[in-house]
Amino acid sequence: MTQHPLVSTVQPLLAALGATLVAAEEMTKSDVPLVWEGKVVAAVRLPAMHGAMQRLIESVERELGANLALLSRAEKQRAIRLLDERGAFILRRAVEDVADAMGVSRITVYNYLNALHR
Repeated sequence: MTQHPLVSTVQPLLAALGATLVAAEEMTKSDVPLVWEGKVVAAVRLPAMHGAMQRLIESVERELGANLALLSRAEKQRAIRLLDERGAFILRRAVEDVADAMGVSRITVYNYLNALHR
């Protein structure tokens, strides 16, 4: 059976989000339907919040091409901006987790955040 073109198109997005694709007939109320010309062709099951920070960190590392700890100061500041734009810092213990991933202190992360919001 061939895959619907909409499903093929969204596969990279699903992988980046850590989401999974489910068949239309297996869809639950919490899944997001993929509708093509008025018909549900599949659904997206979003990942649980558990592990969200790690997924955000991994997405920024992929985008910047390196582990956060290996980035230069300017690249770390960019990483903080990207994480902030993606809502990472609304998560509990976010500053601590990012500081650990970057190999810097919490104060450094707070300083980078403060510089962004001035």
